[in-house]
Amino acid sequence: MEEVRPTRSELLERRAQIGLAVQGMDLLKQKRDALLIEFMSVMDETLRLSGSLQKAVSEAQYSLAVAKSVDGNVSVRSVAMATKGEVTIDMTGTKIMGVSVPVVTKGKSPVRSSFTRGYSITGVSSRIDETADRFENILDVIIEYADIETRLKRLGEEIQKTNRRVNALEQITVPGLKEQVAYIRQTLDERAREDLFRLKKVKKKIESKKKASLGAA
Repeated sequence: MEEVRPTRSELLERRAQIGLAVQGMDLLKQKRDALLIEFMSVMDETLRLSGSLQKAVSEAQYSLAVAKSVDGNVSVRSVAMATKGEVTIDMTGTKIMGVSVPVVTKGKSPVRSSFTRGYSITGVSSRIDETADRFENILDVIIEYADIETRLKRLGEEIQKTNRRVNALEQITVPGLKEQVAYIRQTLDERAREDLFRLKKVKKKIESKKKASLGAA
């Protein structure tokens, strides 16, 4: 326990600190509970998008396997080399319960038409076109998933941080302050008893002197 001056002013100060700590702890618990509700909502969306991503990858791989088996690896590779494009995203931010959360959005949809992919549509089969569609769809889902997963991670970190602060107040700060209050009260009570004992002794001496004076008279 840290060194504490056992005075009434210190006792009042420690009691005020306990009140503030308990108030802060209650506010942090409310914040944590609200963040948990938001976290569970985001978790549901994350699971949904995770399923969508797995489905998109499975469909794209199947289409690629069909295109390779029918059109040949050379044709597929040739189209892949001819395809040009870029994926752009926008990064902004928002706040959830005072917590800064990054927001990832599509700058431009990665899903394109056959005319904008960079290869000649007359020399490409519908199978390769379909494969391109499905792989671009993967990129589309990945951007959505990146946004929701980033939000989930940020909320999870803030929940852990808030929980650590609640535990520190609940298990260390408040008990420590209460221990100091108990120590101060015990010390003040002991002093009060000692003062009372001294007063009684002084009173007894005074009374003895009075009796002695009366006896001498």
